[in-house]
Amino acid sequence: MEEGTVKRIGIIGVGELGRALVTGLCGGGDGSPEVFLSPRGARAAAELSGRYEGVQVCAGNQAVVDRSEMVLIAVRRQDRHEALAGLRVDDDKVVVNVMAGVGNDDLRRTLATDAPLVRAIPLPDVAERRCVTVTYPSHPVVDPFFEYLGGVLPVADEAAFNVFSALTGTLTTHYSYLATLTSWAIDQGIASDDADRYVRGLFQGAGRALSDEARSLHQLAANHETPNGNNERIRTTWFDPANSAALAKALDDLLADLKRPR
Repeated sequence: MEEGTVKRIGIIGVGELGRALVTGLCGGGDGSPEVFLSPRGARAAAELSGRYEGVQVCAGNQAVVDRSEMVLIAVRRQDRHEALAGLRVDDDKVVVNVMAGVGNDDLRRTLATDAPLVRAIPLPDVAERRCVTVTYPSHPVVDPFFEYLGGVLPVADEAAFNVFSALTGTLTTHYSYLATLTSWAIDQGIASDDADRYVRGLFQGAGRALSDEARSLHQLAANHETPNGNNERIRTTWFDPANSAALAKALDDLLADLKRPR
């Protein structure tokens, strides 16, 4: 990592996201921080400590906290009370809450600490340092940390944070959409490997077009359509106003759930 950034980082909860964070932090060569992992997710933690110098598996979560300047809590929401019970977090630590649907007020009650708490929404692309991570509140240590991992988007309040959190809930729908296209092609007699290869290539190209920030998303869509063409036909007959409204309703319901105290 770059000079001046946090040097000792703890991660409690070494699932897919924990693995991605370690890979992004330590896969860049010289200057990687020391990383302390909880024993939870023992196989993944042991594999990461064997791969990267400076990554250590601690005997317990308290040891992770004690040895770190900044601690990322990445356990599943339903496991948080068991994982964090009795944990002592001194006020000079910085705690990053990456648990979906768990607000900072909830986490502060669980930890009984006055340490700074920052919510964040990192995604697995942090492994390749290509993920823009939303944070709340902005913090002088946490924001540069995520900037290194692909970019940071601090937001003004928890209401805005919840909107971005709801947007992340659309990711697997996108993958399922692509899988449905592939299945349809197979049903028409296309070989499975050919259908899979073509759909992947089609949408990888569409993804690369997103890097052109000079064009809005609406402009990108328009630039890929011709009047009465194939793209316009599918958009207007399948993704019609009713379908669009159903998507908005699903997001509204998810947002309401994210706002609900737990």
